[in-house]
Amino acid sequence: MSTTQRVGRTAAPPSRVRDQAREAVALVAFSAATACGLALALLLLMRLGSQG
Repeated sequence: MSTTQRVGRTAAPPSRVRDQAREAVALVAFSAATACGLALALLLLMRLGSQG
């Protein structure tokens, strides 16, 4: 068996703190938008249920 390694492959450079912070802010914004959307949907369902 041959055990050759690719010479051209190197590990990806580590992410910068700025990139990690941007990703964290995007995750928080997405989570907040999802939570607000679900809360509004449940509120709408409750209102429609109480009218009928």
